[in-house]
Amino acid sequence: MEYNTAKSNWHLFDTIITDQNKGVPMPSYEKEYPADSILIDLIPFDEISIETRDVYETILKRRSRRRYLDEPISLMELSYLLICTQGITRPNRPMFRTSPSGGARHGLETYLYVENVTGVEKALYRYLPIEHKLLWIGNKPKEDLTDALAEQDFGAAVTFIWTAIPYRIAWRYAHAAEKLALLDVGHICQNLYIACEAAGMGTCAIGAYMQRDLDKFLGVDGREEFAVYASPVGKIKER
Repeated sequence: MEYNTAKSNWHLFDTIITDQNKGVPMPSYEKEYPADSILIDLIPFDEISIETRDVYETILKRRSRRRYLDEPISLMELSYLLICTQGITRPNRPMFRTSPSGGARHGLETYLYVENVTGVEKALYRYLPIEHKLLWIGNKPKEDLTDALAEQDFGAAVTFIWTAIPYRIAWRYAHAAEKLALLDVGHICQNLYIACEAAGMGTCAIGAYMQRDLDKFLGVDGREEFAVYASPVGKIKER
C-alpha cells in the first residue's frame, strides 16, 4: 500500500502551475451565507474575561476528558473558545488568526452543535470568524449527531466539528492541500484542548465518525467540503 497524503513531496511543487500562478482570484477565507441569515453576536475580543491557569500548568494537566457536568457553559466561555481556535488577531486581516495555517490559507470551517450554552438556542451553527458571530443553520436531532459520531455521546454542552475546504489551500499549494488541511485542524484542536483545560472545561477529540452521516448532518456535499474532526466540550466532571 502506498501512503501519499501525509508526505510533503515538495520537490513536485515547482512543476505544478497552481490557480494562484494562473491569476485565478483567491478563494474567500469564509463561506458565503444568505443576507437574511440569522446571526448571533458573540462576546467581543476586548470584553472577554475568563480566569485561566498559566500555560505550563495547563499543558501538564491537559487530558482527553469524556465526562462533563450537566450544566451550561456561558456565551462568554464559548466566545473565548472560538477566539482561541479561529479568532482573527488583526482587524480586517482574516489570514492572521490564533491558530497557525500553512501559507495562512485557513482551509477549514468551524461548525458547532450547541446543546447547553446560556442564551443560545439548541441548534447547529457555523462560526463566522470575520464577523465574530454565529450563523444559525437549523435545528437538528441530537440522535443524528450521535449516530454520525459512531454512537459517542459524552453529554457535551457544545460539540465543535471542523470541515475542510481543500480548494482554499489547493489554490496556492495544489497537491499539498489535504496534508496542510490535516495539519491545520490538528493545530486548531490542540488550541481547543489548551483553552478548555485552562478555563475548567474539557474536550476529547474524535476522529472515529461516519463520514457520510456527519457530512449530511452538517449539510455539506462531502466533495468540495467534508468533515475532518470533531471535539465535544463541557465543564469538567472529576472522577
